[in-house]
Amino acid sequence: MSAAQWRRAMNTQLPRAQVSVVTQAPDRSATSFPGYIPTQDLFNQNKSWLSRAWSIIRIRHSLVLLGLFIYPLIASPFFTYQIAAQSMALGLIALSLTFLGGYGGMVSLSQMTVAGVSGYLIAIFGTSSMTAISLGWPWWLAVIFSILIAIVFATLVGWLSIRTEGIHTIMITLAIGVAFFYLTQQNYVLFNGFQGFSKIGAPTVGDVDFKDPNAFYFLSVGCALLSYWSVKYLVRAPFGMALQGIRDNPRRMNSLGFNITAHRLAAHAFAGLLASVGGILLIWYNNRISPGSINTGALINILVIAVLGGMKHPIGAFIGAITFVLLQNFAIDLVDRQRFNLVIGSVFLLIVFFSPDGLLGLWQKLRVRWASSGRDERIQGSRRA
Repeated sequence: MSAAQWRRAMNTQLPRAQVSVVTQAPDRSATSFPGYIPTQDLFNQNKSWLSRAWSIIRIRHSLVLLGLFIYPLIASPFFTYQIAAQSMALGLIALSLTFLGGYGGMVSLSQMTVAGVSGYLIAIFGTSSMTAISLGWPWWLAVIFSILIAIVFATLVGWLSIRTEGIHTIMITLAIGVAFFYLTQQNYVLFNGFQGFSKIGAPTVGDVDFKDPNAFYFLSVGCALLSYWSVKYLVRAPFGMALQGIRDNPRRMNSLGFNITAHRLAAHAFAGLLASVGGILLIWYNNRISPGSINTGALINILVIAVLGGMKHPIGAFIGAITFVLLQNFAIDLVDRQRFNLVIGSVFLLIVFFSPDGLLGLWQKLRVRWASSGRDERIQGSRRA
């Protein structure tokens, strides 16, 4: 159910049979006012979680899955590792912003900061070139604690920012990101200053070495698919529908008894989970982390990626990431490397100007035009006949 369908359901009056029952036996409870829709009907709780999950998987998803598995067999290690795997890691971080902005109405510029927190914690808890700082924990234990602490950090950021809206939320989250950048740059005891950490490779599990391009590609794809389907399922669940209702009309949702603050904090926590996983993949990909990984440019890049793909679609985060990585790797062949920001900024402005819903919105517009033109041709052909 989309947000528009949810609003129509909320504005729908009771059927006449139900109205007559209410007239004959008036109920003074809080749920007896006209236009009330029972919660179980509103969220369609009669559908099991399995049927909702199965409705997410369609034929096009099967084709995409097939393509993802075939891709390493036909692509070179450069395209497998440096293009596809990096796009999946950046797409995961952008997906956290898409979930917050597209379904929660909260545009946060601190998602790369959350990813940086998890990345730094992997270096601190695990192994790196800085043996004096790194604790040398097993990789799986370092991953668990890094994700948990990053989720707590994301929840704290949400607690500070959810009481504001619009530009104020953007400025608060940007200020938090800049503050963490300067903290890592100036602190040598915990973060090793501007040098950061290096030699932070992906782990080896059994006989599988995730430093191998194909193995790391499948690891990134697996995390991306799991996160994508989690978002698709969650936005159709009661929590996701309530979050979209809060995005559209928080005053009405509050009057219906929904806890606005709790839903927004939970959204920030879930987005923190996505960003932390993306941050761990990104640090394993780069084999290092430094303050330059989480500077202001990196914070803005995540926003650019999310907007390029389309903030209203979970798959848009990965489409925007692939576009961004391709431009980052091949635009320097056409222009100077130092002018890459000019290129990506120009593409960003063109997408926003012609399609506010990103590349997916532009694709949908083209599909509508092609469908309408084909329909007009069929109508004209039938008239001639």
